Amino acid sequence: MTVVCSTRNEPGTARLVGIDVARGLAVFGMFAAHVGPDSSSGVGGLVTELASGRASALFAVLAGLSLAIMSGRTRPLTGGAWSRAAGRIAIRGAVLFVFGTAMTMTGTSVTVILAYYGVFFLLALPFTRLRAPALASAAAVAAVAGPVLSFVVRRAVGDRLDVLTTHDPVEVIGGEGLVRLFLTGGYPVLTWMPFLLAGMALGRVDLTGTRTRLRTGVIGAVAAVAGYGGSWFLTRWLGITELTAGGPADAAMDGPEPAVPSGPGMSGQWRASGVVETDTPLRLLGSTEHTGTTFEILGSTGVAITLVVLLLAATERWPRVWRPVAAVGTMGLTVYTLHVVAIGALGLSAGPGEPAHVLPMFVGGAIAFALVWSRFFRRGPLEQLLHVATAPAARLGRRDEKEPGRRSR
Repeated sequence: MTVVCSTRNEPGTARLVGIDVARGLAVFGMFAAHVGPDSSSGVGGLVTELASGRASALFAVLAGLSLAIMSGRTRPLTGGAWSRAAGRIAIRGAVLFVFGTAMTMTGTSVTVILAYYGVFFLLALPFTRLRAPALASAAAVAAVAGPVLSFVVRRAVGDRLDVLTTHDPVEVIGGEGLVRLFLTGGYPVLTWMPFLLAGMALGRVDLTGTRTRLRTGVIGAVAAVAGYGGSWFLTRWLGITELTAGGPADAAMDGPEPAVPSGPGMSGQWRASGVVETDTPLRLLGSTEHTGTTFEILGSTGVAITLVVLLLAATERWPRVWRPVAAVGTMGLTVYTLHVVAIGALGLSAGPGEPAHVLPMFVGGAIAFALVWSRFFRRGPLEQLLHVATAPAARLGRRDEKEPGRRSR
């Protein structure tokens, strides 16, 4: 889930430090969405409001960026080198799927993202051969087509999706089966793959150059304005602000699942949110977090890209200042898992509305753990286990490279 990078002040490593810092902030954003105060509670509430939806989108973009790094950075790998990278990605995806499903089986009130990540990683394998322009185009197509296809299928099939869910062995065992993973869950493939593809495109760009960073930052800012601003303009022009402002199906995405029917009627309310209601296509013009509309995807992706570019510049100037956040970012999988465990152990609701001291407690605890652990170990505990699990992939493609005329670049 994370890419472990050196934080030493060497040429070219500041870019990786910025990525770790961005991932650390995404972790803190997830904390805010799960244990932060109510959105109306002053500064803490503002942090919760800003983090809701955008933290998990930043996670997904960074996951895509990590895949690009694993598969060749600015130049996609080929031959045996690609086979080994693809093997590592496939194993990571399988492990994350199993681990995420196991966490969901514990009955946690958090809508765990890890099983979805596992599916994302596996589906991303063919795209690891592409360069930045092709990946950006794929992300754009997915951002437009995915939400529309999701809406059309859910509206057309309706309650019949319950039949598929009932007979889905993955659903029976783990609580989130293929229907939820691909269509109706908290982070469904149809509306979340664009984040991953956009992150892969970002990872294929050489962000060490000032001009490239500036151009990328402008693209991110334009995307954010087009997403949130375009939705704001259209909904007010058409007079449908209440219709697209979100509802019961949106409210508990980063918290406990709402007590609503598990199958959609005309209202399209699902046990786990992440999709818009299906009563009218006008819902697709909204940009509320975790609704999976094109405008929401575009806006939150733009915010993520802009933030990453800004952090790349900031970590070059003040690398030591960011070390506590970067330490958390190098072990995002471990810290994310620990925070889910802590929420259950403390009996928290996994949604906004906790006392003001809870969020600083989680942030401070994560920083203290990450700083101490990183003094003695290169990787976080779960990151190390994931690294060991992917070791067999190192043998892939070796025979082809030894045979004449079949060497990879």
